[in-house]
Amino acid sequence: MKRWLTSQTMQQTVFVGPALLVYAIVMVLPFLLGLYYSFSDWNGVSSRIGWVGLQNYRTILTADPDFGRSFWFTARFTVAVVLISNVLGFLIAYLLSKPLKTRNLLRTIFFMPNVLGGLLLGFIWQFIFTQSFASIGRITGLGFFNLSWLGTEATAFWALVIVSVWQGAGYLMVIYIAGLTNVPKDMLEAAAIDGATSLQALRHIVLPLIMPAVTVCLFLSISWAFKSFDLNFSLTQGGPYKSTESIAMNIYFEAFKNNRYGLGTAKAFVFFVVVTVITLIQVTITKKKEVEM
Repeated sequence: MKRWLTSQTMQQTVFVGPALLVYAIVMVLPFLLGLYYSFSDWNGVSSRIGWVGLQNYRTILTADPDFGRSFWFTARFTVAVVLISNVLGFLIAYLLSKPLKTRNLLRTIFFMPNVLGGLLLGFIWQFIFTQSFASIGRITGLGFFNLSWLGTEATAFWALVIVSVWQGAGYLMVIYIAGLTNVPKDMLEAAAIDGATSLQALRHIVLPLIMPAVTVCLFLSISWAFKSFDLNFSLTQGGPYKSTESIAMNIYFEAFKNNRYGLGTAKAFVFFVVVTVITLIQVTITKKKEVEM
């Protein structure tokens, strides 16, 4: 008995067991219940849960144009946000990794938008797009500010992209700065002595060595963009005419507004599989490009 109490198994049980129990209750159990509900016609309230098999999944794939439209919007939105936010975040990080006197202040300023919650951020930018831009447009006469940013499909899409990039680029900047800080200075000095330009050093030394940071940033930005809900909900509420309705919003409306919880959970699982496959492919590709320092 004494030997068992001091064994590694006992130590792992004591220290890891509570965390595993909480994880199972909070994550695993709801996941399994959701999977069960996705094969039912439950409305989220009634005590009766009717088994419908794969009918919900057939409805999603063959008779639900709103889900297809939401998926197409989310895919386009994700591509735009991931590309722009990562390029912008890296450029800011690269500039602020230089010995500037105000770099700590600038890092704080660029990171601050990430502290704001999505709902609050959406309401703030809704005022900016509808009131502030209109006032600037009247004063300057510039057509850019006179656009109906939340009134048309194209402008509402780019309004969401602008706000999402503005919010997320600062967070990605911090990760890229951490990666840039770990690049050996002697390698850059040796490249400069050999006649390499700054662009050549960036392409052949810096970028290969910060690929772990790129892997993390791409993973985070892809998952954030795909799961976008609060910003869409507060800024456009899916409009105009559901043109900016994300998959997360579509699932929410299906389950809690239309009271079709079974169909909503089925959509959530389709969404889960798609995001999982995409992120696994991204991580696999970027991991192969990582090099040892």
